[in-house]
Amino acid sequence: MAGSTVSRAHAVTKTAASQLNAPRPALVETAVDGTPGVVNREAVIVVREEWRVVDRWWTDDPVDRRYFEVVLESGRNVCVFRDREKACWFTQRA
Repeated sequence: MAGSTVSRAHAVTKTAASQLNAPRPALVETAVDGTPGVVNREAVIVVREEWRVVDRWWTDDPVDRRYFEVVLESGRNVCVFRDREKACWFTQRA
């Protein structure tokens, strides 16, 4: 019995942790080159880093994302990405 309780607790913790890092839709205004200038109505002061992830292209659920780590005018660091498959912007914890 104790083993099953631990297993259920681990599953709940794992699910809760994955929900904390789940991408959230974002409102993003971009420059001509596609870099974010405004994220959720807050100006981007600097783009600290940019990278692209292309994976699972051989499956029915491919991943093609362009990520940016930005600093907003409030001083917050935010990770934002454009999902090129869904043509939408999201924020996600880094």
